[in-house]
Amino acid sequence: MSQYSEGMPSVTVRDLPSDVRDELAARAARAGKSLQEYLYDELTALAGRPSVSDLMIDVGRRKRINGRHVDRDAILDARDADRR
Repeated sequence: MSQYSEGMPSVTVRDLPSDVRDELAARAARAGKSLQEYLYDELTALAGRPSVSDLMIDVGRRKRINGRHVDRDAILDARDADRR
């Protein structure tokens, strides 16, 4: 059974630059997919992940719930220690 259904809505992207379309087509070809299959899979995966703004809202909510505060310098020190 196909992943596409006649009852599913369609999406049209107008005025897409040629170089963007060509890059997406090349990625699809490297993945052994048609451009439609590739975009379907990529858009489905994108919709399944939270957006950056949703993640930031969740971080803020969790911070308010647990009441902890980590200052900027502690975060940067931990990041830099991990890179050594």
